[in-house]
Amino acid sequence: MLTIKRFIFNPVQENTYVLSNGKDACCIIDPGCYFPGEKETLAAWLASEQLIPKLLLNTHCHLDHVFGNKWVAEKYGLKLQIGEKEQWTFDYAPKSGDAWGMPFENYAGELIHLADGDIIHVGGKKENELEVLFTPGHSVGHVVFYNREQGFVIGGDVLFRNGIGRTDIPGGDSETLLRSIKEKLYTLPDETIVYPGHGDPTTIGYEKEFNQWTVDS
Repeated sequence: MLTIKRFIFNPVQENTYVLSNGKDACCIIDPGCYFPGEKETLAAWLASEQLIPKLLLNTHCHLDHVFGNKWVAEKYGLKLQIGEKEQWTFDYAPKSGDAWGMPFENYAGELIHLADGDIIHVGGKKENELEVLFTPGHSVGHVVFYNREQGFVIGGDVLFRNGIGRTDIPGGDSETLLRSIKEKLYTLPDETIVYPGHGDPTTIGYEKEFNQWTVDS
């Protein structure tokens, strides 16, 4: 069984997630730690829980979700895994950092590209698997990570509580995003918990009924 820990990092208030298998292995998803103190907070918590990061994943590569990639990769000896169509967003992220007044060094190591339907193992049991779902629209290569056994999604910036991801940015497309939500997320069981890239968790059932961005579309 996977446990989920959320950290809120950087001025954009991004959600960084650590998923652990209850023993020693864990994966870090969207490390948004920008300031030294945020990196120290994450490292100290991992040490206190005796967790060893084995995987580094991005739902997408907008700057607020990738600030900590290089630091995590170098500290824990990891290779970054991103959606197979997200290369452009990854390459553009440092330019966004400069434009926002938050310069940073991008991860420069080997990239592992993830395709729709890929399975990621956090520990050896089936209940610890994450299925990759391709969900473009907020960015061209956005993916989410679905745990079928426990019924949750690490959803990045696709679907929020009473909201959806922005599409008025390079690589965004509103029709594509709504199609991703309806075809990839709204087909999941209503009780599925969505852990978004910003804000608090929600459920598929709640958003299908109350999210005006999708109900009225």
